[in-house]
Amino acid sequence: MGFGHTHNNHHERSGPHSHSHFASHHGHSHAPADFGHAFLIGIILNTGFVVVEAAAGWMSGSMALIADAGHNLSDVLALIVAWVAAIAAKKPATERFTYGYKSSTILAALTNAALLLVAIGAILFETFQRIAEPTPVEGMTMVIVASIGIVINTITALLFLRGRQDDLNIHGAFLHMAADALVSLGVVVAGVAIIFTGQSWIDPAVSLIIVAVITWGTWRLAKDSLKMGLLAVPEGISQEAVRDYLAALPGVESVDDLHIWPMSTTETALSAHLVMPDGHPGDDFLAKINSVLEHEHRIGHSTIQIEQTEGCGGGC
Repeated sequence: MGFGHTHNNHHERSGPHSHSHFASHHGHSHAPADFGHAFLIGIILNTGFVVVEAAAGWMSGSMALIADAGHNLSDVLALIVAWVAAIAAKKPATERFTYGYKSSTILAALTNAALLLVAIGAILFETFQRIAEPTPVEGMTMVIVASIGIVINTITALLFLRGRQDDLNIHGAFLHMAADALVSLGVVVAGVAIIFTGQSWIDPAVSLIIVAVITWGTWRLAKDSLKMGLLAVPEGISQEAVRDYLAALPGVESVDDLHIWPMSTTETALSAHLVMPDGHPGDDFLAKINSVLEHEHRIGHSTIQIEQTEGCGGGC
């Protein structure tokens, strides 16, 4: 995925410490799609809906609508943060930021999880107040406004549908909007139930269900983004499979210092030492490694170091 690069160092430990830099190979895979228009449309639609839903919730006395509006507001902020990060990730590298600002997408995912936690706290506080002091609720207003929410959230989710498998930020945006559509559907059901039963407790009960849905999504987003922030091997990539592939290459005696980490929410990097007693096999050998790592293991930026003798004991 992303930009592929193989940097090859040849270490011979039989004499004075020396470095021999061979050719660099650049393998290119499909770059992440530009979702700028999707972000813009999603932000505009959801900002307008937040204003309408919050006002309707306040006037109708529906905590479910207010809770959903709070959730949608956090999603608008999340979309803004993700969009800014996506723009920053395209900025070129500098002397100080040698990878550019790619990792800003990981920071954005962490920020979005934090925003959702704030929203959860605010919604819970207001919901418990409504449980303690029930107020009459206009069920028909809930139904009408939440129905609009289903349409808007579904449209927004579809804007991110094609990129959800390749980027944690896009995946997060898609999940947020899809979950919002389901939450709005729940509010519609609650509104219908209130119309036919007149039971106002249904409204804060639905608010608690909304909080549960948000919490579940937040936990997954926080967990995945925290793993990326700690440079864990990205989901869907097996370090064991990569090690087995490298170790099985002709002339490779052992694989040392294998590291796989996320450069961003869309790009993965690798570095490894290959102990090859017969010496460097040539640039075509390294170009093939780069291609396999990129297309079969989704690792687009590889740094391979060739060593003739094993001198680090796995602790370089």
